[in-house]
Amino acid sequence: MSVTRRGVMKGGAAGAMSIAMAGSLDAIFQTSAVADTGAGEAYGYGPLVPDPKGVLDLPRGFSYKELSVEGDTISDGVRVPGRHDAMGTFPTGKNNELLVVRNHEQTRSGVKAIAPDELVYDPEAFGGTTTMLLKNGDELKSQYVSLAGTSTNCAGGVTPWGTWLTCEETEGFSGESKSHGWVFEVDPYGRRTKPEPLKEMGRFAHEAVCVDPHTLTAYLTEDASRPFGMFYRFRPRAHRGDYHAYMQGGRLEVGYVRDVPDLSLIDEPGTKLHVRWKAIPDKYAKQTPIRQQFGHEITRTQKLEGCWWGHGKAWFTASFAYKSDGAARDHKGQVWTYDPKTNEFELQLIFKADSKFDGPDNIVVSPYGGGVIIAEDGDGAQHLVGTTKDNRPFTFARNAANGSEFCGVTFSPDGRTLYANRQSGPGVTFAITGPWNKIRG
Repeated sequence: MSVTRRGVMKGGAAGAMSIAMAGSLDAIFQTSAVADTGAGEAYGYGPLVPDPKGVLDLPRGFSYKELSVEGDTISDGVRVPGRHDAMGTFPTGKNNELLVVRNHEQTRSGVKAIAPDELVYDPEAFGGTTTMLLKNGDELKSQYVSLAGTSTNCAGGVTPWGTWLTCEETEGFSGESKSHGWVFEVDPYGRRTKPEPLKEMGRFAHEAVCVDPHTLTAYLTEDASRPFGMFYRFRPRAHRGDYHAYMQGGRLEVGYVRDVPDLSLIDEPGTKLHVRWKAIPDKYAKQTPIRQQFGHEITRTQKLEGCWWGHGKAWFTASFAYKSDGAARDHKGQVWTYDPKTNEFELQLIFKADSKFDGPDNIVVSPYGGGVIIAEDGDGAQHLVGTTKDNRPFTFARNAANGSEFCGVTFSPDGRTLYANRQSGPGVTFAITGPWNKIRG
């Protein structure tokens, strides 16, 4: 099956999708923007300036500060865990301070997350979260392990009621003492966190989650294979958002598009697909993984990754798709949105074979220019990639230290600071500041 704008306009899959172009394809479909350090940059913040320390290349006028490094001592016998991943920020309302909750994507190796027993789920697991208290955006005042005993805490998401949802990207591992593949809720203020899985949100290889603040509906991505993962929504029974909202249960469903079994088939930005929703027979996956409970009638895609709520939509990424792995078509990354008002997926951006960018992973909607910031997890040099309001991609940062991926991109509540992680070699959390309002394009 091949889905293109021309095919749709001829009616090949007219019932499944419609086309709406937000400007010309030449304006939107820019997949070869210059990404080399020091080269010209038509959009964004200009060319990157090589870092004399060899850590992080940024545009002129921007600077970074290292906040928290893997292995740093937190307290006696406790160190900062490894494999930094997704993060969320939360205001404290006093003394120009804020809190940052950070995931650690570890299973049974690395610097183990160590916490008091009341914050530990499974003693055999090495993952969890840390919470950092910052002053003035980039001064680390304190940090501690805020959840431990979870596994492969990859991405997650913030809730409208001010908590962090941390997601396990696993369905279990050898030696576990409890089941894994769940979402856990972390109170950044340290008062109500319990190491109890939100089982109503399903057991699968969770990647990320974002929440519609108006309906409290959560949208979740799954990074899995054999078969590929799916896009989910969780509609809670609760009508008021608070720490216990998702503990009360709800309905977990999977989204699909008729006649589109694989989102990699879509390769033209602006393509819109009408989404249908199907209930899940066994969301706890007691015997069969959720993605194996459906056949070809469901829509899947390879490497579903980051998810973020912004501009009234759920933004999500697919890092790549390869026919050699079983995908319907090759690409080096897609950025999608789901609009609950129209019940439609829309392809915002695609990186094809000739793109200088690849592997979009974590994503955050930028408060500047209407675009997004994407963390690359691809081949070669690793970048933070920004987009303008017209979906023109540009290079914002380059990992000058090693080949580790970027992750955890998120802005401070006041929008003045961007936080991002280098995941390994070692893992580092950066605070990045500069002339954000000077974006071009």
